[in-house]
Amino acid sequence: MKISRILIGIDDSKYAEYATSYGFDLAKNFNAHVGLVHIVEPAISPDTGSGADNLMGMPLPTADYNDATVMEIQREHADNIIHQTIAKYGKGVEITHFNEFGSTADGILNCSEEFKADLIVIGTHSRSGIDRLLMGSVAETVIRNAKVPVLVVPLGEKD
Repeated sequence: MKISRILIGIDDSKYAEYATSYGFDLAKNFNAHVGLVHIVEPAISPDTGSGADNLMGMPLPTADYNDATVMEIQREHADNIIHQTIAKYGKGVEITHFNEFGSTADGILNCSEEFKADLIVIGTHSRSGIDRLLMGSVAETVIRNAKVPVLVVPLGEKD
């Protein structure tokens, strides 16, 4: 088996950080090209119309943000995560990065095909029960739909 292109899903969680470390170790062992992908799921703010929180009835703080401003803030945050990851792990590794907007699982799968990945490495938040039902599982969706092997790295201590 030849692993020459590894796609690593990143975000600003400790789960992704651990998986990223694992993915870069693999890339260095296989002398593989790394694809970093960070997906921004667009922030949705409720339109209360009245300026009040519908649950608590309290006034909501107002900010003069439009959708373009929020998307720009999210894009800058994503760029920072990518650049910090490259600075921390990228020495001596060929890296391509993707910064996409949309569904996290779909974005990882699309970038995997575009990058022509041989392996996808992602962390897992280890959700279960009602939390998993409500939040879904990015890892599960990627595993079920990927056309290449997926390494899901649980948070733990690396040897």
